[in-house]
Amino acid sequence: MPTEDDDRPRRKISHDIGQDLSLLSVEELTERVTLLKAEIARLEEAATKKRASRDAANSIFKS
Repeated sequence: MPTEDDDRPRRKISHDIGQDLSLLSVEELTERVTLLKAEIARLEEAATKKRASRDAANSIFKS
């Protein structure tokens, strides 16, 4: 039997660096850790692509 909570849209998880964590449950903390790990991976991938682009440009202009 569905409950009222099942009908409500799930709010998007976001995290502000330095925010108070004392009111979050263990599940919410775990969700945020997962979210932040995915964001770190995304940032590292973007940095790798930009570094490769920069290195390719440097190799052309230094020839």
